Amino acid sequence: MTPETTPFHAGELEAQRRAGVAPSGRFIRDYMPEQHREFFAQLPFIVLAAGDDQGRPWVTLLAGEPGFIDTPDARTLSVAAAPGREDPLATALEEGAEVGLLGIELATRRRNRLNGVVRAAQGGLVVAVQQSFGNCPQYIRERAWHRVEPAPAPAATVSSRLDADQRARITAADTFFIGTVSGAVAPDSAQDSVREQRMKRGYDASHRGGEPGFVQVTGAGTLRFPDYPGNNFFNTLGNLIQNPRVGLLFVDFETGGLLQISGRARIEWQPEQGEDPSAQRWVEVSIERVVERPEALDLRWQRETPALRLEVVEKRRESDLVTSFLLASADGGALPPFRAGQHLPLELSVPGQPGRVRRSYSLSGSPGDETYRISVKREAHGIASRFLHDRIAAGDCLTAHAPAGDFVLPAGQGPLVLISAGVGITPMLAMLYAAMAEGARGAARDIWFVHATRNGDAHAFRAEVEAAIRASAHSDAHRIERRVFYSAPRANDTLGQDYDTDGRLTAADLLALEAGEDAHYLLCGPAGFLADLSAGLEAHGIAVDRIAFETFGPAG
Repeated sequence: MTPETTPFHAGELEAQRRAGVAPSGRFIRDYMPEQHREFFAQLPFIVLAAGDDQGRPWVTLLAGEPGFIDTPDARTLSVAAAPGREDPLATALEEGAEVGLLGIELATRRRNRLNGVVRAAQGGLVVAVQQSFGNCPQYIRERAWHRVEPAPAPAATVSSRLDADQRARITAADTFFIGTVSGAVAPDSAQDSVREQRMKRGYDASHRGGEPGFVQVTGAGTLRFPDYPGNNFFNTLGNLIQNPRVGLLFVDFETGGLLQISGRARIEWQPEQGEDPSAQRWVEVSIERVVERPEALDLRWQRETPALRLEVVEKRRESDLVTSFLLASADGGALPPFRAGQHLPLELSVPGQPGRVRRSYSLSGSPGDETYRISVKREAHGIASRFLHDRIAAGDCLTAHAPAGDFVLPAGQGPLVLISAGVGITPMLAMLYAAMAEGARGAARDIWFVHATRNGDAHAFRAEVEAAIRASAHSDAHRIERRVFYSAPRANDTLGQDYDTDGRLTAADLLALEAGEDAHYLLCGPAGFLADLSAGLEAHGIAVDRIAFETFGPAG
């Protein structure tokens, strides 16, 4: 992708440069994929970031019965709700205003972001989509929602500083939402009014999560929070480079109250020693205005406590960096079922860490097994992966939530092209086993298992996949073909035996399989790998709804 076609503005590119990353922007689309449209339609609330009449950014929640968000087409999203009359954005959302939206489902830790322009604002919002993209589930705290009978809410209070109760609630928070804006602080010309500037700016809504206390209140008028590893797009920090104005929203999940803050932010690019070791940067906010709206919503949320206590029954080395853990119920009961492609959220008690370390790992075993299997790549600086590799052994117990995720094996009998790079092979193994089980029941489909890795040392599950292929050769129920790509084969790696192609996997290689128009392409791997392949498939006419992907980050 050339600088002329990148979806990132100058501030985002500068933040990426400072962080030493160069993410692909091909995941950022100007329309909503079908799975995003379905996701928005079943939400009970959506997060909105926009600017008020003075150009200050704010964040709020719009709520309604599931279905109150509609997507009549892939480039239009409508919301049958509007900010309350005491909301700082009550009079700001008019035709032509730019907004940022975040759809987030706390119970399943799914989230998708959308930025666009208001096309209508009578009794709700109609937004024309400019950018749409998904985010990984890291740092989302699971909560289940329920609705209470609407009741008159107490009057809002407005101030320029946090009071003692507000400071205590922020310190105890494990979640907040942030709104930023990329437009310039000053008008472009003497003729530009505040209103015109507000209409031109690009707003973004995002989520931040951590252990209680991760937001530090350093005074009645200032607070600080860490910037943890994420998708490397740097939408939030990139906006703050261009415009330091920021909006924050803290939700009282027990009472439905909203604490809305507007201020100015300063990025601390070099964390001080002794601070949160997971933080890559810090952001300090100088508060300018505080709006508290008690019981503003008729939604309530309850933290979901970990439901599973799992015993490690086997620990198995799969490659130079990947180790598998077989897990059974510690009390001897049956494990909750999972769908092929889903992940297992873990909560780890890691020595030296101030709170639980939460990570999600794809389930790599068969959905029909009596045990779970997760396969973890050891990351050089990964807190969780190093703990699992170095400290966890057979007989130890882990705490987990039920399997979750919507990257799953598609229904139907069309051919499957299962594509992975590195440790992205893990959900593909589960999908392979699930598809084979379907074939054994008579629902046969052709399967191409395509994997890219560095060489034989890094090639996890080679023998396991080959055994599955050999088993399929003696069955009329399904056909499985393997394609393995080594980007840097060793001298003792044998072409045609250990791997099939020397070099990197490309979209042309996938198209050469001639899987057919009804084939589903499922991809898992690093962001750049997925972006290049999905863009190449689309460019050659593969329908978007036939391509699904799951990325993974470097947090470890």
